[in-house]
Amino acid sequence: MRRLHIVTYDISDGKRWRKVFRKMKGFGQHLQLSVFICDLTPAERVKMRSALHDLIDHAEDKVMIVDLGPSEGRTIKEIETLGVPMSIETRHPRVI
Repeated sequence: MRRLHIVTYDISDGKRWRKVFRKMKGFGQHLQLSVFICDLTPAERVKMRSALHDLIDHAEDKVMIVDLGPSEGRTIKEIETLGVPMSIETRHPRVI
């Protein structure tokens, strides 16, 4: 079962921040500076957590993963924003 997650991070070093940002683009949709929304299976969550674990400095950086529950039947309208509206790109498979 897929679950929706918000992943946010505070990385003190610019080089590590860029590595985390690039890695997170493979797991979810970028919402704002250090915030992603990810629709993940349990195996994908473990893979993401492991990848982030290896990239961050555990004495200086912080990553927060918030499980919002099952993604089935959930719509973007359930996430409230103030100011500029949030837009989510629909991801489609690419044939190369």
